[in-house]
Amino acid sequence: MSMHRLSGCPSCAEPLEEGDRFCGVCGYAVTAPPPAASADHPTIPLPTAPPVAAAGPAPGPAPGWGSVAAAAPTLVDGPADWTAPAPEPEPEPRPAAPVPAVPAAAPAGRYDLPGGAGTPPEGTPWGAGEGPHPAGTPSQGTPWSSAEHAHGAAPDGPQARYDTPGGAGTPPEENPRDAGPEHETPYGTPPAQADGGKTCVACRSGYVDTDGYCEHCGHAQPRERDHLEEELGSVAAVSDRGLRHHRNEDSFAVAATALPDGSAATVAIVCDGVSSASRPDEASAAAAAAANEALLDALPRGAHPQEAMHDAILAAAAAVNALAPQSPGAQNAPACTLVGAVVSGGLLTIGWVGDSRAYWVPDDRAALPRRLTEDDSWAAQMVAAGLMGEAEAYADVRAHAITGWLGADAYELEPHTAIFKPDHPGVVVVCTDGLWNYAESAREMAQVLPADAAVRPLHSAQVLVGHALDGGGHDNVTVAVVPFAAEPSAQSGPEPEPGAEPEPGPGTRAEPEVRPQA
Repeated sequence: MSMHRLSGCPSCAEPLEEGDRFCGVCGYAVTAPPPAASADHPTIPLPTAPPVAAAGPAPGPAPGWGSVAAAAPTLVDGPADWTAPAPEPEPEPRPAAPVPAVPAAAPAGRYDLPGGAGTPPEGTPWGAGEGPHPAGTPSQGTPWSSAEHAHGAAPDGPQARYDTPGGAGTPPEENPRDAGPEHETPYGTPPAQADGGKTCVACRSGYVDTDGYCEHCGHAQPRERDHLEEELGSVAAVSDRGLRHHRNEDSFAVAATALPDGSAATVAIVCDGVSSASRPDEASAAAAAAANEALLDALPRGAHPQEAMHDAILAAAAAVNALAPQSPGAQNAPACTLVGAVVSGGLLTIGWVGDSRAYWVPDDRAALPRRLTEDDSWAAQMVAAGLMGEAEAYADVRAHAITGWLGADAYELEPHTAIFKPDHPGVVVVCTDGLWNYAESAREMAQVLPADAAVRPLHSAQVLVGHALDGGGHDNVTVAVVPFAAEPSAQSGPEPEPGAEPEPGPGTRAEPEVRPQA
């Protein structure tokens, strides 16, 4: 069956193909002319259409479009302000590759509809607010601000970005972002603080608020006790939070003072808060401060170093006891361990309670290093009682359960003190179990300690802390390195008389009696 069809769009002269019901360029609804007369009468009557020259009603609405009226389509169920434009005369047919031409008076907003050309035809007047650069609107290619993206259009009111000397309503090329400080750069420059607050360690530009967070990037700042270092001329100490704990519960104190004879005395105190107790960080800080103060008060007055150390431990215990709740029998009171060293008058005095340790490492690494303390722990008790070997005891899960500590709920306090008189120079390493867990024996500690520890104590303490962190850093790590210079008189002396008590040998413990608890 032959059927007459249009060869071109009546509106824009775009060539049509067989079966086209709409123009592919302007969206014009195309209806075919009536078919030739036929003698047969089908069951379903074929629709008839008026001649092309006289527009008439369409046989039925096309999908999404209304009837063909005045040669222009109207949107079905569109807003009331959508009106059909005046009829446009049929344009002259154009040669091949014609340039589409849509009616001059197209409805506002029609150019983004399905089937539309996407842009208005040249010469079409702009409607209100349709200009290429309305007032207060950035030029093409200028990014919208975050507020403009959120709402799909520029916010009301003047835009500070577009009144610059670069042109009315157009931002300069070198300033494509918002004028607000949060959009000047990818991470805007924070405003300076009048009080000169602390700078963030993460972004290096924001300031830290009173809660410990950066006002710019929000990064939580490390607390002051997370890593501490201190160096005097004759002693140095380093404390680190480690890699697993959320806070540093260790504390230390280092100091130097003068004895009545004018010689120097060096003090190092290291305390380890008991994590299972309440406020262990406060307990360790109070104990270290109290013991250090007591020693600095007693030594210049001429007190014997061992007696001064014993009294210092009692003062530390009293400071920790004061942190406990006032209710009698309160459980889980603040608690800590303590180990201290005093180098004075050619003597090395050690005092401790708990499982923090002191090691002696000679400058001559061919000499034998040794551990100077005995732990107040379950493992040490098993070894001392002969029930277990040292390796077996310290491999047990109960090995680090301490049997002595400073705190209101401690058992009967028994401070341990001892005096040594080395006959050769070396260093004393005073540390918490956060270090010696990774270098338990004296030989292992000597292998980790740098050879120049006597002249670079701070560097040596840093190396020891780094060794623990490299090993896993499961606990807080605190260490003090105290150089010991042997006096010439200690290296040689007259032979002891027959029957007289010999002087302590190299690195041996003097045998003064441990003072009982006061």
